[in-house]
Amino acid sequence: MGSPVEDFATLMKLEPHGSDVFVGLSPDYSWGRVYGGQVIAQGLRAAMATVDPDHLVHSVHAYFIRGGNSDEPIRFEVDRIRNGRSFITRRVVARQSEGAILNLSCSFQVVEDQIDVQESSLPTDVGKPGSGTNEDWGLLARRVVHRGDRRASSWMKVAGPLGDDPILHACAVAYASDDLATTAVGTSHPRIAEVALGNSTFGDIFIGASLDHSIWFHRSAPADEWQLHEFRSHGLTGGRGLTIGEIFASDGTHVATVAQDVLIRERTR
Repeated sequence: MGSPVEDFATLMKLEPHGSDVFVGLSPDYSWGRVYGGQVIAQGLRAAMATVDPDHLVHSVHAYFIRGGNSDEPIRFEVDRIRNGRSFITRRVVARQSEGAILNLSCSFQVVEDQIDVQESSLPTDVGKPGSGTNEDWGLLARRVVHRGDRRASSWMKVAGPLGDDPILHACAVAYASDDLATTAVGTSHPRIAEVALGNSTFGDIFIGASLDHSIWFHRSAPADEWQLHEFRSHGLTGGRGLTIGEIFASDGTHVATVAQDVLIRERTR
């Protein structure tokens, strides 16, 4: 049985277990396995515990190896790959009793006073922040504004408050970034109409899972306030689908870009 967790800050409280090793707990999830975004966020939090605060995360690249179990703690082992003046690199392996469940690499950059040019913009057809169909779950508030035609868009925020800690806000962006990928890829599949009509559930037709996940952090914004997650499918092949997403603050600030390869395999029996 998982642990009771009422807010995101509590989920990010990892317990040190020796040199560069941290342990985190997990709540129960209705689908059984640990939510992948949670493992990424906790892995990033573990890496951040070994990095000076003047370096901020700018990218994360993660492979999901096997589904996590909420009934047991997750052990995060951090490897200090490199400490540079401008950039710091860390690798994190998340483990449970059956073995590794996640392999994550992340890079941190010292804050630099350089030009800032934003080319992407907040879509104009997503309504006001927080508008849309309420599909909240767990620690994530979610308002769906588009689902279909190779696109999935939702306003999202994590259960706060998170205060002004940039570490928590970056981890919260990572946590939420895993939510829409499978939905976006699913919109490309011809059989997704059967789910939309209510004739079958997604699980009746497909085996789905996150395979690998990348995040590029561009700018900081409060993740306990509404942010738009805008994901588009880039097609399916070999039982896998690629989606690329952008995350925007409610004022239009481009916060992050996300890419994920998703397993979406039709059941044969």
